Amino acid sequence: MSPGKAIFITGTDTGVGKTVVAAGLAACLRARGLAVGVMKPLESGCPSRGGSLIPRDGSFLKRMARCPEPLERIVPFRLRHALAPGVAAEMEGVEVDLGRIAGICRDFMRRYQVTILEGAGGLLVPVAAGALMADLIRLLSTPVIVVTRADLGTINHTLLTLEHLAREGIPVLGWIMNHTRRCADSASRTNPRVVSSYAGAPMLGLIPYRENLGSRRCTWREMAECIERSVAVDDILRRVSGVEEAPPR
Repeated sequence: MSPGKAIFITGTDTGVGKTVVAAGLAACLRARGLAVGVMKPLESGCPSRGGSLIPRDGSFLKRMARCPEPLERIVPFRLRHALAPGVAAEMEGVEVDLGRIAGICRDFMRRYQVTILEGAGGLLVPVAAGALMADLIRLLSTPVIVVTRADLGTINHTLLTLEHLAREGIPVLGWIMNHTRRCADSASRTNPRVVSSYAGAPMLGLIPYRENLGSRRCTWREMAECIERSVAVDDILRRVSGVEEAPPR
């Protein structure tokens, strides 16, 4: 892969496994010998420790990618309230500077072969005054992987997310379905096939449920191995290499 590529991991909702996919993909690419940068531009619901807000997802991304960047650059905007980032920022008097996020992202892309960025919530979550997550993605000019859960209801959520990305002209590499809980019902068995038949983007992976996946006890090697087994990593690399960077609108 040529230097300067980035992938934005978005989701159909909160709690669908964006961090698992972002961290796992970063660990997998790192295990393959690539230089990997990671970012979670905004993280809300950060606990306070020693007078500082600790970004749990950002810290996990850093550990899984073994990324040398300081947390202040991996997560430039950390918020206390467990709300949409834009809502939490307004409550806390924080002015979210999308230009600063874009500057850090461009710097990462200059210095790493691939940069994995993880969003918060879904595409239509407020991130700053007058701006939604989709606006940030468009500003960054990065292609997207959509993470969706396997449960009942995911067909509607996944297709709506893919439709909005297509309408906004945001390149989509594909989607990954993640089992967020141990279930073997009819919905979880049939959803991959049904979504595939209607989606205008390819299915890139089906991640099985694992109790400790994404936990503090999970090692970067376990994350890397899970993604290698469950996700079409070679296909992702081919697709992201073929995406031409579009100027922000």
